[in-house]
Amino acid sequence: MIEYTTRTPLEVEDVIRVFRSSGIRRPIDDPPRIARMLAAATLVVSAWDGNRMVGVARSLTDFSYACYLSDLAVDGEYQKQGIGRGLIEHTREEIGPEVLLLLVSVPSAMEYYPRLGFERSERTFLIPRER
Repeated sequence: MIEYTTRTPLEVEDVIRVFRSSGIRRPIDDPPRIARMLAAATLVVSAWDGNRMVGVARSLTDFSYACYLSDLAVDGEYQKQGIGRGLIEHTREEIGPEVLLLLVSVPSAMEYYPRLGFERSERTFLIPRER
């Protein structure tokens, strides 16, 4: 049984392991940067199978108007079991119904997010990070 929580402190090594296993592209070879990413998040929901972290959703939010879901990752061994959906549902519970939830999808997940209730938007702009 998978448990979801916002209260368990996360270890950088566990987050890197989940990122690596999930296939998400993040700076996994830079643990201090991952640590800064975690420290700056205003909402982190994690999924656990016993003592093993198997998923993480990291967001930046004001809990009033908008929430940016910046990371959604599920361990490769646990994918296709509804854990990503569970992480998003728990994120939505934490932010409440008045808060817009938005994200930037990788091309390979463009068909996934509409199945979870996300609407596609053509009004997004970004300045890419330096490589």
